[in-house]
Amino acid sequence: MNFLTNLLPQPAPGPRIKKQRRGVETKSAAEIETMRQAAKIVATVLKEISELVEAGMTTADLDAHAEKRIREMGATPSFKGYHGFPGSICSSINNEVVHGIPSHKKVIRRGDVLKVDTGAYYEGFHGDSCITIAVGEVTPAAAKLIQIAEEALYKGIKQVKAGSYLLDIAGAIQDHVEANGFKVVEDFTGHGVGRNLHEEPSVFNFRTHEMPNVKLKAGMTLAIEPILNAGSKHTRTLSDRWTVVTVDRSLSAQFEHTVLVTADGYEILTDRSQL
Repeated sequence: MNFLTNLLPQPAPGPRIKKQRRGVETKSAAEIETMRQAAKIVATVLKEISELVEAGMTTADLDAHAEKRIREMGATPSFKGYHGFPGSICSSINNEVVHGIPSHKKVIRRGDVLKVDTGAYYEGFHGDSCITIAVGEVTPAAAKLIQIAEEALYKGIKQVKAGSYLLDIAGAIQDHVEANGFKVVEDFTGHGVGRNLHEEPSVFNFRTHEMPNVKLKAGMTLAIEPILNAGSKHTRTLSDRWTVVTVDRSLSAQFEHTVLVTADGYEILTDRSQL
């Protein structure tokens, strides 16, 4: 979610927003292990959704599955109730950029570009990840947008190691997106993640000197999440006060991983390929 398996007999305790220590936190070995578990829950849910989604389902169906599975694995949904958000997932379709509210009225159709973003809170820590799904056969233009969005995420992740800077991540993402004719959305950024769903620093996807260019340290945990549009980079928020759309109705795509900074590189905590 962007910044601006043991069963439990009853729901796990919900997340509380905790006061963050000043500056960017690094996590201990024990805390990192807990985050691995939170992230694995998120990765499992997103993998399941990617395999079960089909035309005719509603985004509320996906939300119900996500909440059920998150709770079955001993966690609670990070998003549900967060600043009043009503869902366990953000489900954004086509020109919806981020923060789409799940609804029984939102029917998924063949050819849709569907973004599913979710988080899990497990034993005091959050995991956070997003995927974009091509529902059935999509247009070549939509397929390219999805491909470049995912590639941009990994271009950014490959810059991660102790001693690198946030601008290294941002530059790698921006260069790949723009080289392929798309625009980076600048209204939303990635973020630190840990005890809180959103922590310092802001992990931007474009070169800027308006936010701190933090030097990365081993033990930092970051949610890296490039968002790109096929047309204008500009967005607007709908009257529901959550759903963000492109101003020109162009398609949008997003991918996100929770990533651990290590001494010589990174570990993708929400890696679905390891499940």
